[in-house]
Amino acid sequence: MHVELSAGEPSAIGADLVAAAVGARAAELGAPERATVDADPVAMVYTAGAPLAVVALQPDVDGLRTAAARAVRACRGGGTVAWALDASLPLSLEDQVHALAQGAVIGGYDGRRWRSGEPPRGVERFVICGVGEQLSPVAARAALVARWTNVARELVDAPANVISPAGLAERAAAVPGVAVETIAAAETGLGALAAVGGSSPIEPRLIVLRHEPAGAPQTPRLALVGKAVTFDTGGYFLKPQSDIVRQKADMAGGAAVVAALGAIAELGLPLAVTGVVPACENMLSGTAIRPTDVIETAAGLTVEVTNPDAEGRLILADALWWARRDGATHLVDLATLTGAMRAGMGDLYAGVFASDDAWRDAVVQAGNASGDLAWPWPLHPRYRSLIESTVADLRNTAGKSFGFPIVAATFLQQFAGEGPWAHVDMLGTALLDEDRGDAFGRGATGYGVRMLTELATRMAAHEHA
Repeated sequence: MHVELSAGEPSAIGADLVAAAVGARAAELGAPERATVDADPVAMVYTAGAPLAVVALQPDVDGLRTAAARAVRACRGGGTVAWALDASLPLSLEDQVHALAQGAVIGGYDGRRWRSGEPPRGVERFVICGVGEQLSPVAARAALVARWTNVARELVDAPANVISPAGLAERAAAVPGVAVETIAAAETGLGALAAVGGSSPIEPRLIVLRHEPAGAPQTPRLALVGKAVTFDTGGYFLKPQSDIVRQKADMAGGAAVVAALGAIAELGLPLAVTGVVPACENMLSGTAIRPTDVIETAAGLTVEVTNPDAEGRLILADALWWARRDGATHLVDLATLTGAMRAGMGDLYAGVFASDDAWRDAVVQAGNASGDLAWPWPLHPRYRSLIESTVADLRNTAGKSFGFPIVAATFLQQFAGEGPWAHVDMLGTALLDEDRGDAFGRGATGYGVRMLTELATRMAAHEHA
């Protein structure tokens, strides 16, 4: 979708659909008072020209983003949508343009690409009317990040027989502007990744993406680590039917990292950024890890497997160690890690844990500013005793009925090394079982792409201030 700005009226665009928020601007375009009542969330008004979509919205950035997505989805036959900007809204023109551009591209995503036949025509142009070209860079950046968010959504929505560890590596290799290498787990000492992925006939691998622009400072070096279990059966702790059907999304953290590296490279941020994606399947087979197995991680620490369905923290342990050894000064990992996070936070917020409060706050603020909502969670040294093992250095679960997300974060902390590290538990936000009333609808959200891109942007700006 191409996003454009125009200082003129929507009638001059030749649009297939004109859209406006409920209020004075919609009335100026010919919407009767009844349309305001009927906009739940969209009311269609048919005039002599293009149909007018009157869209209900909350007068904030997320409301405007949602309204743009709804307007795009209301244009059934595709083509061009002209949005009549309302200067009376309590938002700056820059915020309006950013929200509208992002919402339009997100709203244009269609996850039904595995249907047979010709795909339906989508909206090709979204024109924001009532604002000059001086804000074109704002619209372009918002649309770019939204487009890469949609890339992550496609990866998560894809069936597991398409986006396997090998399929994800192929998609990563096609990201323009980044250097990509794929590392075999078993041959390079990544013992935890090899153990979990050894349950599948598809070889586990570490996918590494590098954005190293000329002139970028040697420090800081940001590493983004994303869990990519492309299908998770739970192994010998087999998941129930109601949960296993969602497990193609257990690679959403890895998808976010791949797409964020694409966005960062296309933006040309003057910051060294590495994406580290441990990719495997956790299958039920004769070579699957068993409860009571002891595995040796890449860091040299041994782990007693008390729960084969707590495999994400095992592969992340190897990936975090590898990223720090590679020279990362700052780490962020993203993972659909604990069902308890979804139970506690629902499908709107991810939880953020960190070894450093300032770094945790930086990640949370980047998420909230970008639309990937995040909330700070605690860590405390006393949780460490919960993962002590009687036969190995650590165990991968505590065997308790409480504190699941914090215990998981405490486990990861043992492999994060020295320096700022943050863990984002995003299980609830990655894949929506139902429409929660925002720009995304059902299905994958691409959670994390906007957060990570914003975080990298802020770091780059700070270094060049």
